Amino acid sequence: MKDLQEWMQKIEAVIAQGPYRDSWESLSGYQVPRWFRDAKFGIFLHWGVYSVPAFGSEWYSRNMYIQGSPEFAHHVRTYGPHKEFGYKDFIPMFKAEKFDPEAWAGLFEAAGARYVVPVAEHHDGFQMYKSELSHWNAAEMGPKRDTLGELCGAFARHGLVNGASSHRAEHWFFMGHGKDFDSDIREPMHRGDFYWPAMPEPDHYDLCSEPAPSEEFLQDWLSRTCELIDNYRPKILYFDWWIQHQAFRPCLKKLAAYYYNRAAEWGQEVVIAYKHDAFLFGTALVDIERGQFAEAKPYYWQTDMAVALNSWCYTEGNRYRTAAELLCDLVDIVSKNGNLLLNIGPRADGTIPEEDAAILREIGDWLRVNGEAIYGSRPWRRYGEGPTRVVEGQFSDGIPKDFTPDDIRYTMSGGRLYAIALRCAGDGQYTFPALGRQDASHAPNFAGILQDVTVLGFDAPCRWTRDEAGLHVRVEGVATDKPVVFRLELA
Repeated sequence: MKDLQEWMQKIEAVIAQGPYRDSWESLSGYQVPRWFRDAKFGIFLHWGVYSVPAFGSEWYSRNMYIQGSPEFAHHVRTYGPHKEFGYKDFIPMFKAEKFDPEAWAGLFEAAGARYVVPVAEHHDGFQMYKSELSHWNAAEMGPKRDTLGELCGAFARHGLVNGASSHRAEHWFFMGHGKDFDSDIREPMHRGDFYWPAMPEPDHYDLCSEPAPSEEFLQDWLSRTCELIDNYRPKILYFDWWIQHQAFRPCLKKLAAYYYNRAAEWGQEVVIAYKHDAFLFGTALVDIERGQFAEAKPYYWQTDMAVALNSWCYTEGNRYRTAAELLCDLVDIVSKNGNLLLNIGPRADGTIPEEDAAILREIGDWLRVNGEAIYGSRPWRRYGEGPTRVVEGQFSDGIPKDFTPDDIRYTMSGGRLYAIALRCAGDGQYTFPALGRQDASHAPNFAGILQDVTVLGFDAPCRWTRDEAGLHVRVEGVATDKPVVFRLELA
């Protein structure tokens, strides 16, 4: 294994050469790049050793060691006692024998995605890429392929921006419950061991919990992340929660300075996505897990959610959302100045479940017709209107949103205004109150000159009128379970 001190010296040298320093003051000069604000839609990939048991969720590696949990009972019943068959014993079963990165990239391109963020290392500590810092990686074990590297090559050939996600921080405690009984997780453990360090699990949201990550663990985390940056040059670097712990603060500043300096050196513009105020606001991109904002924001943001409500990875019996529901979320998020990162979970053999693929194809079909209202768009003066309230905050994606034809979202793109009804009107009649005639002397929302209204994707003429109550559009022959997009030509 490569020595940590070599990495730490390299990191300091890259920071010293600028233009960013490892201080919040310096990092506050960061701007979210235009390419990302234009992209709007990306794919997230949870695929790893946890895809082998395909039970519960991607947290199987933790939960299987918690006595009394469904995963614990399932593991003993299916694989035997933990001291004889532990999580590490799934690795030889993770063969990815049907993994076809070109087919994956082709599907994501057809889905209308503009960037893809595979999980490079999840909480379980197994790296999905070739590494000099640990032998527990997909290039040396399991598939014995540099799966991340192969995906990056395929994405480039299909015009997709490559990203990477690191969930390594939580590995500090993720395997710790295995020390509570006679399992294969036992001392002594050293850096580089698969289960190391397996510390007691803290309150996840206590920013000062003890025992805090050690200096050795923090240097290992920082070195792994910088190795990922150098070897794969991701243009999006996504972090899961727990990096907000106070012990990570100095490392986060070093990491951001290293990444932004490397990007400047390579002539790239990059994005760090974070949660829970881990980074100082304005130094990276705000991300919300499985939720969204109720109102438009003046700053750019992203939400990550999954096609399945119960798990990020493939499990038997995933509970899927519909493409129509997800498209309503996409439109709502884009109208509020954000991007959607939508997760799917491939099987352990490298195939993508047909349920996931079908959802992506439906989304792609809609975007091919209506993408002009999404890609490269910017918020209008109002994000939208209508009776249905979106619940704000993380983990709200399971709350049903019963949108109606009166729930409207607006975007601007290419000199046009787009009015998007989140549900199709059975009678073909739509009203957009924000676009009604108003007295220009009273600072109206909209006093522009409207020249024409067309509906995208249907050979159906629009008849329209305006009065004080709004813009009234009548269109016949439009029937769909997905959002209906109207293009408004302005003088």
